[in-house]
Amino acid sequence: MDFEMAIWEMTYLLIAPKKVFRSMYHNKQTKGRWGRDDPSFAALLSLFLVLTSIAWDLASVYSPSVLSVLRLALVLTFVHFISGALFAATVGWYLAGRFLRKGRAGRFGATPASGDGELEWAYCFDVAVRAFFVAFFFLYIVQFFLMPLLLKDWWISLFVGNTLYLVAFSFYFVVTFLGYNALPFLAHTEVILLPVVGFAIVWLISLFGIDIAKHMGPLLIKGA
Repeated sequence: MDFEMAIWEMTYLLIAPKKVFRSMYHNKQTKGRWGRDDPSFAALLSLFLVLTSIAWDLASVYSPSVLSVLRLALVLTFVHFISGALFAATVGWYLAGRFLRKGRAGRFGATPASGDGELEWAYCFDVAVRAFFVAFFFLYIVQFFLMPLLLKDWWISLFVGNTLYLVAFSFYFVVTFLGYNALPFLAHTEVILLPVVGFAIVWLISLFGIDIAKHMGPLLIKGA
């Protein structure tokens, strides 16, 4: 497993995510498929989730124990990460293949066929895993260090916390968009960015007194 490549991808997903999907195009050119057969990214992210579970559990108001750490690690890894990525990959594979394929009539109309290739479920899973990573970074790591501020009954705490969730969810869809946009046989992939508009509206409304972070943070600690 190429952990060095996985670390490179994690770094550039946060600072220049386009480069990550350009490297996937290189994988297509050299190996003839878009999806990667190297599980190092998912394995490394799973390790980070276990370490995060330990940190969140130790910071919990509840008495930490080996069983509570194990439970939280299992929930974060298999429910939040693996199950979430499987679901997102399957939905993305179906919807993109059904509506965004060039030359295929769909909700957004048909476009001239160009760019040979089939939408691989494995590639959709790779995209989902990488999109989850950026959400993981903001909601599981950055939020952890900001919790002393976010739990305060201050408006600035509400603003910072709600903005953090806006960035995390928006970044998730931006990375997802970049992943599907990299495929030459898909069109109108910009529709993937539409939820960002909804997040911005919810964020604006939430600034009038809905503290998202204060409600969501404890759910992470409990593993919900």
